[in-house]
Amino acid sequence: MAPLPDGFSYAEWNATYNGLSFGIAAMGSATIFFWLQLPNVTKNYRTALTITGIVTLIATYHYIRIFNSWSEAFTVSSKDGGDYTVQLTGAPFNDGYRYVDWLLTVPLLLIELILVMKLPQAETVSLSWKLGLASALMVALGYPGEIQEDLSVRWFWWCLSMIPFCYVVFTLTVGLAEATSKQPSPAAASLASAARYLTVLSWCTYPFVYMVKSVGLAGPAATMYEQVGYSLADVLAKAVFGVLIWALAMEKSAVEESGKLPA
Repeated sequence: MAPLPDGFSYAEWNATYNGLSFGIAAMGSATIFFWLQLPNVTKNYRTALTITGIVTLIATYHYIRIFNSWSEAFTVSSKDGGDYTVQLTGAPFNDGYRYVDWLLTVPLLLIELILVMKLPQAETVSLSWKLGLASALMVALGYPGEIQEDLSVRWFWWCLSMIPFCYVVFTLTVGLAEATSKQPSPAAASLASAARYLTVLSWCTYPFVYMVKSVGLAGPAATMYEQVGYSLADVLAKAVFGVLIWALAMEKSAVEESGKLPA
């Protein structure tokens, strides 16, 4: 990763610090919740809910690593009761943890959605492979641009990563529409639709945050907006999305137990 710019204000440093801390708390508590809920859903949906917890557990680990790396990259001090000053220690800030996290969790996010929808087995396997590989390719293509300072190079890799991105978004919005309409109850169909569109909404945040440095914004402010933006998008895409997966699993379990749907 490129060295951090000098000149962070305490407010900029603190906003990033708190954003990363929020990510740890949200992902960690979500993991505990999802796994505690496993006995409350039928066996058909336990794999999906288990994967949901794995996603937030992986994210928790990487947010701890990012948070620690951020803390180690700065010294914050106040002399004689004055304002806090922020100085670089010279230690690297390793934001590459985000891309390692996304490479693991983004395909799993899509797979858990496919599993909880309980599609025919052949369709489940096919969609899981297609969406999983496309999302991993999207992340892999985005990373080379993320570590570049040259704007033309950043835009080049952004455009490449948008190709698999558009495929995944199209599949979520159009390709799964029929499967959503075939869910066993109106509530299940509504939850499946909400999960699909939340994924699209949260995912659309990432390209815009990625573009923060591509539109010429630089320095500490750009780093702050990038870190806080990614953190909020991650919480939406993983923790909040996971709550929808849990709610969908609970609804379909209730329908199965009522005898309206074969187990």
